[in-house]
Amino acid sequence: MNLTVRFCGAARTVTGSCHLFEFGGRRVLVDCGMFQGQKTLKALNYGAFPFRSADIDAVLLTHAHIDHSGLLPKLVKDGFRGPILATQGTIDLCSFMLPDSGSIQESEVATLNRRNAARGRGIVTPIYTQRDALACLDAFRPVAYQQWTEVLPGVRVRFWNAGHLLGSASIELEFMTGGHVIGVLASGDIGPDAKLFQPLPEGPTDLDYLICESTYGDTDRPPVTEDSRRAHLAEEVRAARQAGGPLLIPAFAVERTQELIVDLVDLMNRGAIPQAPIFLDSPLAIRATEVFERDASGPAHLLGSPHLRCTESVEDSKAIDRLDGFHIVIAASGMCDAGRIRHHLKRYLWQASTTVLLTGFQAQGTLGRFLNDGARAVRIQGDEIQVKARMRRIDDYSGHADGPELARWIAARRPIRRGVFLVHGEEPALNGLSERIAERSVPAAQVFIPLLDDIYELTTRAPTPLDVAGRRRLAPEAVTNLDWHNDMSKLILDINERMQAAADDRTRGVIVRRLRRALEAE
Repeated sequence: MNLTVRFCGAARTVTGSCHLFEFGGRRVLVDCGMFQGQKTLKALNYGAFPFRSADIDAVLLTHAHIDHSGLLPKLVKDGFRGPILATQGTIDLCSFMLPDSGSIQESEVATLNRRNAARGRGIVTPIYTQRDALACLDAFRPVAYQQWTEVLPGVRVRFWNAGHLLGSASIELEFMTGGHVIGVLASGDIGPDAKLFQPLPEGPTDLDYLICESTYGDTDRPPVTEDSRRAHLAEEVRAARQAGGPLLIPAFAVERTQELIVDLVDLMNRGAIPQAPIFLDSPLAIRATEVFERDASGPAHLLGSPHLRCTESVEDSKAIDRLDGFHIVIAASGMCDAGRIRHHLKRYLWQASTTVLLTGFQAQGTLGRFLNDGARAVRIQGDEIQVKARMRRIDDYSGHADGPELARWIAARRPIRRGVFLVHGEEPALNGLSERIAERSVPAAQVFIPLLDDIYELTTRAPTPLDVAGRRRLAPEAVTNLDWHNDMSKLILDINERMQAAADDRTRGVIVRRLRRALEAE
């Protein structure tokens, strides 16, 4: 009986996690995540799945982050009728994260359609709606950690705490093939050694295959403790206060935000940083904080601090922009790709007194990545904004293990008999982790870095790549390189900068004529 795996997402990129296992005519998905970042990748969210939704028998969900769960409402809407197995913590988070995602789809498409109507362009429909997301929740079924569950005849699974997020799991799958068992472990996202709300990541040993995330596979972080993390944060807050303007913190709504609140409140209470209002400007983060108060191990009563001000409504959010002087705003999204943080960046990014503190991974093609890489100007909601703010970064709050931690976690899974697939990483990270584990944890020939839509046969002695000619949704270079949308945005910014720097109208006219000739030559 054949067993194959198809990498339908998170291959040479960090978003869109989705692995399709086909076994004896049955199909199981591990994750069904949304693509984020550059527009070429995000366009995949609107296109057809590389499989028939009605043919999927079950979904196993590693955790609630949208790049792992975000297309589940679309899957159900398109005809999936099986169960979605997840831990109770993941179900609790998805119960409001997925409807929030549906609401965002509706809101963003409504804005886009208003622009399209003015430009004479066609109408776009949302990937799914809030109602679709609520309907999807009926398919969820809770599972406990470290207990075997039969998913289909001949297929059983076991969830292990991944230490990444409330409810996060690595998922072990066993397939019975001709009297033999093939064991596969899908890592999900692996948490670091020092995590405020989560235990150390766990996992089984003695596997045939490991599918492992590689987000920070090429990164060596200095050791992080609670004291060092808070000292680093305090240093950044004091510097922001000295600059005189607001401190804007783009943060993922779930867990990253709660960790920051705990540390900021503690530092203010101890007098380590100046007291100032902390605006939690994200309805999703407010709901997630309520879940953490109820379910997570670690500090509770997060919403009870007098320093913290929750802004649920759009009107309350807009009111923040009328403030002068030092205050702190925590808002989604963590990569500045959507949500209220973009409005605050548009309002404050051009002011030298502003500080922007990035606290997590910034995927290629996102606004956060351009800011992190030192862009002098960016486009937000169609407007050009000069970047005069102080751009700062702190990695102490990362929810992902770094390279050495990933290598140790992989080594602890040995023996791994047939192969390791490295996913959920950009090429430098993938290559960095491959170098760390090759000939140490597994032979170099047993380390594989699949492309998007690659298919491997897993019943052979070593994984065998199958022909996928005509089945790729994107060319490999379209996944790994910045797309034309990014190039065009940068070109517009460069043209505006050159025009402003021109000495006079005659020089500007020369630039315009050269551009026109270049267009006509095409």
